[in-house]
Amino acid sequence: MTNKGNQILETSILIADDDADDRLLVQEALIDAKFPNTNITFVEDGNDLMDYLNKRGQYLGNNDRILPTLILLDLNMPKKDGKQALQEIKTDPNLRQIPVVILTTSGGSDDIKSSYDLGANTYISKPANFDDLVKIMQTVKHYWLDIACLT
Repeated sequence: MTNKGNQILETSILIADDDADDRLLVQEALIDAKFPNTNITFVEDGNDLMDYLNKRGQYLGNNDRILPTLILLDLNMPKKDGKQALQEIKTDPNLRQIPVVILTTSGGSDDIKSSYDLGANTYISKPANFDDLVKIMQTVKHYWLDIACLT
């Protein structure tokens, strides 16, 4: 939960990544980074991400679920890649306020520029080792959940 003044907000992080090993590493890094009382949900591709956000497909009827506080998005996914999903999120009036952090293996300037052009809030290249990933997750937590004012 995030505490903003006297207001306590539920924290929910949605992570879109098709690589099972990367999902496990990010989950462990979030735990090590001490995300308190955070609901962490994983989806494996852009289609699944959009179904989750729009309560379609396997997520139909899950009306008690709230929109995520933060989305961590990989760019290289099957079916619908991260850029396509990002574009859909940032052009949807019901979703565009959700901060989207690109967390991907690509560090290419074209990917960085196009992600920001599509509305990404932050772009992070996945580090080579776990300790650096934990440090990045601590920074993400500190900025997005402790400092930034979110709706």
